[in-house]
Amino acid sequence: MAKKRFLRRLTNRYLKLGKKRKKKQKWRKPKGRHNKMREKERGYPAVVSIGYRKNRNERGLIKNQTPVEIKNLSDIKKIGKNKIAVLGRIGKKNRIDIAKAAEKEKVTFANFNVKKFLKKLKEKTVVKEKPKKEDKTGNNEATK
Repeated sequence: MAKKRFLRRLTNRYLKLGKKRKKKQKWRKPKGRHNKMREKERGYPAVVSIGYRKNRNERGLIKNQTPVEIKNLSDIKKIGKNKIAVLGRIGKKNRIDIAKAAEKEKVTFANFNVKKFLKKLKEKTVVKEKPKKEDKTGNNEATK
């Protein structure tokens, strides 16, 4: 079963509460007197309550694997069987090194697509030749 997202009331209405802004979508307990969400009326978003928690053996896992945070190259060696990598907040230079090492050791990441990242990197480094300009007379600069 997918993880249930519990959102504050009216997140779909106001920008400051999270409309088109996922980071602003936070849970707040509904406290109003006639609040339909608090009263758990049908057709309104779910409220945090007992029964939504995961089983103890599933808690803290990503795709049934234990997550290991990676912040430098040496952390890649820590990953063993039944573990999945989670890339920490690092700069682009270290990210490139980690991506290359992860591709060699075939490490799977939960929040980082190694192949896509390296492909984009190669595209940026390849310098494309610009087409030569033509004169008003129709002659190329190279023919002169």
